[in-house]
Amino acid sequence: MSNYSEVLKSVFSDISRRSAYSQMLIGVSSGWATGFTTMKIGKFAAFAVGGSIILLEIAHQEGLIKINWSKLDKSVDRLADKVESSLGREKNWKDKTERYVDNQLDKAESLLTRKGKKVAKWYTKLIGDEEGPKVNDLHIFLASFFGGVALGIATG
Repeated sequence: MSNYSEVLKSVFSDISRRSAYSQMLIGVSSGWATGFTTMKIGKFAAFAVGGSIILLEIAHQEGLIKINWSKLDKSVDRLADKVESSLGREKNWKDKTERYVDNQLDKAESLLTRKGKKVAKWYTKLIGDEEGPKVNDLHIFLASFFGGVALGIATG
């Protein structure tokens, strides 16, 4: 185990001191590994969740599981009413949806107006300066990393 950690430390110790080709190679290979692993884990999770849903439905169809839908609906409605009353909101689903969307849009608008200058400064610092983008080590690594993620997803 210590050999693996030493190898990883030597490869990822200071990527910015390496050449652009080695940065691209490290970015593509680590991105590919990330994408490939994500696809395999995602496929397994989808299979597990989908398979369990199918098994539950088969058990329900065969009569092994009985679902009292009216009782389930009533309990969900009671729980939703308790939450709404504690928040002081209307009980009509249309009003609840409208209020939720309005609140989220107001939050987003205020966040964008307050943080606009910070974002502009951050973006200007990231791309280089106000005259235009300047490619640096971070850009090379990130571009190759996301290219590797796309390759990993495609081959997964």
